[in-house]
Amino acid sequence: MSVRGLARYVGVSPSLVSQIERGRVMPSVGTLYSIANELGLVVDDLFGGIQSKSKARERSDAAADLTDPVLHAAQRKSIRLADGVRWERLTPTPDKEVEFLLVVYDVGAESCPKDALIRHGGNEYAYVIRGQLGIKIGFEEFELGPGDSIAFDAQMPHRLWTIGKEPAEALWVVLNRHGDNRVRG
Repeated sequence: MSVRGLARYVGVSPSLVSQIERGRVMPSVGTLYSIANELGLVVDDLFGGIQSKSKARERSDAAADLTDPVLHAAQRKSIRLADGVRWERLTPTPDKEVEFLLVVYDVGAESCPKDALIRHGGNEYAYVIRGQLGIKIGFEEFELGPGDSIAFDAQMPHRLWTIGKEPAEALWVVLNRHGDNRVRG
């Protein structure tokens, strides 16, 4: 797929795709999900760099033989996205069925602009550890604080943002992320 083709499908400029590819610009959460969808990747694949599907399979097979299931905090792989969003993978190795993440939204951070909700395959589950997190799913808005949790079909258009003057931190699980069954229009 060409840079122009990918940009057209994702709805961004070819220049932006090129800058992301060269590491000069960090994508928003929405753009990252869109690119991963178009390339047939799960976001977990992006933590260690893009690999071929056969290498990803080998990696998953190796996970089944993992002798040390512990992941120490200093060993976590993380992705820092545009607009002050950070994802830390909480599993020692990628898992093709589930993404288990610590997600931090800095003050003022958002997953995407107010008028550009995102959607992707799978189901999302979150538990807020600290701060306040706003979530819009379809036409409904929710406010979550410490101890609150949420579960939703990620194919519903959604958006997340920090509420207040402290970062929001949540444990996040995405099941069957690669199960995006939307038809491209």
